[in-house]
Amino acid sequence: MNMNKKVAVARLSIISNSLLIVLKLVVGMISGSVSIISEAIHSFMDLLAAIIAFLSVRISDRPADSKHPYGHGKFENISGVVEAVLIFVAAFWIIYEAVQRIIHPEPIDSIWIGVVVMSVSAIVNIIVSRKLYKVARETDSIALEADALHLKTDVYTSLGVAIGLALIWITGYHFLDPVVAFLVALLILKESYHLFRKAYGPLLDVALPEEDIEAIRQVINNNCEGKINYHNLRTRKAGNFRYVDFHLNLPRNMTVKEAHDLCDFIEQDVKTLFLETEVTIHVEYI
Repeated sequence: MNMNKKVAVARLSIISNSLLIVLKLVVGMISGSVSIISEAIHSFMDLLAAIIAFLSVRISDRPADSKHPYGHGKFENISGVVEAVLIFVAAFWIIYEAVQRIIHPEPIDSIWIGVVVMSVSAIVNIIVSRKLYKVARETDSIALEADALHLKTDVYTSLGVAIGLALIWITGYHFLDPVVAFLVALLILKESYHLFRKAYGPLLDVALPEEDIEAIRQVINNNCEGKINYHNLRTRKAGNFRYVDFHLNLPRNMTVKEAHDLCDFIEQDVKTLFLETEVTIHVEYI
């Protein structure tokens, strides 16, 4: 069920971005506005990101196999890294175009059409990004969260371009167009940096967030009585899958069945906290 929801919302993102690219390119070429064209470039990168997210969520939920014994979850993290790099490239492309337009200024035509298109783009992306965020939270999908972040930034940049065009319309100061495009690029650079950090960490098997680790420690402690204790707790994440392993110290008089049951209780409690979690417990008798 989660897989179907992830694929459906990723497909919606592809469709919406495709339509917005065509709309922005047409209006950008008609008006000659570099800020609108920069938004078309941004939307093109959003489309690539949406396609990557669509493919990655289809792959990441596949079960483990002989070649990928730990599953395919990191495909989502790879997707996030690629998306971050694409955003980074798009930002520098926009900066280059904005600087060229500052050096060689040109007047803008049909400004009101640009204002309308940017406003429509912002509304569409608000709707789609909210759907993406909702499913991303429900399924703990970094790929969908990255795609939603793309569109959320697109909302801000579209509104910024719309405001900039409106100011040009009111004041007649056409130099504002490349200035707005430049500010859009700075926002995109900031987005790419945060996305890269979040997606790249799990590829290096970075530990889970401290609050998650503390919750896991609490679960283990709740099941440890008397001389039972643990050490060497390790955690990591791949896509929406978490991996937890630790050594559990048990008294020598505990039977194999009792030890097995205790491990089952701990594993079930951890999986109650985090659904997609694999728990490995190494038992040691002391």
